[in-house]
Amino acid sequence: MPVARTASVALLGLTGSIVEVEADLSAQLPGVVIIGLPDAALGEARDRVRSAASNAGCPLPSRRLTVNLSPAALPKHGSGFDLAIAIACLAAAGELSTESVARVVHLGELGLDGRLRPIDGILPAVLAAVRAGHDLVMVPSANAEEASLVPGARVVGVASLLDAAIWHGGAFEPRVSDPVPGQSPVEDAPEPTGDLAEVAGNSDAVEAMLVAASGGHHVSMLGPPGAGKTMLASRLPGLLPDLDADEALEVASIHSLAGRRPGGQLSFRPPYEAPHHTATAAAIVGGGSRLIRPGAAARATHGVLFLDEAPEFPRAVLDVLRQPIESGTISIHRANAVATFPARFQLVLAANPCPCGNSGTAECTCAPIVQRRYLARLSGPLLDRVDLQLRVPRVTVAAMRMTDGGGVSTAQGRVMVSAARAAAAERLRGTPWRTNAEMPGPWLRGAGRLHPGSRATTTLDRLLERGGITMRGYDRILKVAWTLADLAGTAAPNAEHVGRAMFFKTGVAT
Repeated sequence: MPVARTASVALLGLTGSIVEVEADLSAQLPGVVIIGLPDAALGEARDRVRSAASNAGCPLPSRRLTVNLSPAALPKHGSGFDLAIAIACLAAAGELSTESVARVVHLGELGLDGRLRPIDGILPAVLAAVRAGHDLVMVPSANAEEASLVPGARVVGVASLLDAAIWHGGAFEPRVSDPVPGQSPVEDAPEPTGDLAEVAGNSDAVEAMLVAASGGHHVSMLGPPGAGKTMLASRLPGLLPDLDADEALEVASIHSLAGRRPGGQLSFRPPYEAPHHTATAAAIVGGGSRLIRPGAAARATHGVLFLDEAPEFPRAVLDVLRQPIESGTISIHRANAVATFPARFQLVLAANPCPCGNSGTAECTCAPIVQRRYLARLSGPLLDRVDLQLRVPRVTVAAMRMTDGGGVSTAQGRVMVSAARAAAAERLRGTPWRTNAEMPGPWLRGAGRLHPGSRATTTLDRLLERGGITMRGYDRILKVAWTLADLAGTAAPNAEHVGRAMFFKTGVAT
């Protein structure tokens, strides 16, 4: 018999590669041999496939089957290749049409009873298949709804190996198989409820949230307990505009790989992740010994990553975010592979001024060295990458009464943010950037039309000369100034916008 071929997908991070599954039948002692760099779970497929085929009613021949997964140098993990291996073996035995098998990408795990079990990461796998030119994909019934979210994919959902074999022209006696139920679609953490108008007495912080949402800027908030830091952070996702189709598909793919199956429709709201301060570095950026899964930073792509009680996180955990903030990607290195995830999130840090939280009042029991050591957990290089650094004071009765019922609502704020983002998008047309936070410094100081030495940046230039800010800080202040100008509807930042941006960065009014 000729060698039978079909295809499957190997995922490395969010990147999928087509794997050709070849099966050859030879007249040797019965057995199934899998070659091509399989991991332990994939190596066990030889026993799963033979038992599943026998119990499903389409047994493999009692001869030697050699299965090759090509390219051999590509790492292959997990049990998602079971269906492709079984179908290739049946085609090599002459039971199925080799032409039909060759044109379909097969994804799915087999149970010993022959039924197909759903797998994680079906969305990025189908997306990779479509991008590689394969439009016909066969998946477990429980994954069919999720796989159908990929534009251009023709999805065939099957409940068992027998159903798949019959679909490919196998002359087997049909049996009714109850599909293995998938887990209920795991809903993403619900978008925090509450309205921005409920924030009382912190007009600077409310303005900062609008600026952050308009320009995609990172934020840190320092203030005593009860000042409203968590409340402000929870209002930020509501200010962000809806995702476009590509962004929504990317977010859904990340969550699919993380085991959060999106169900039958994409969510167009930005994600919100708020990990506990006991989270490890792997929980934040991703990792895993076999299948590399995305962490909270990757799951927050196109949304908000909120770290409450930020100094309580281990410093090493906080510092792993420095590179993703700059590059917008997370690279996880293993001995034989590098997995890459997108990480274009907005970071929001919230911190108390000292361990007891009462710094500056008579109730504070923390020595000065304790306060300095506590805040030093937020390293200078990390904070240098944060555009808006706020001090959020306790709310006074007078401030609360002044703003009671007169604040900006979330709905009003989203309209303002959408207008500011539209202005930025028009200015950045023809560039690879969409928000002010993405603009690189050289472009900002060149084609961005705001040059060092101009009258608008005189005070900022002096601050840089005195060493009060770094060059990175200089550029980030200019980015915030552009966002303030977009919110105000002006063509370019003026000295007032630059001064206000300096206040948000350094806490010093000019």
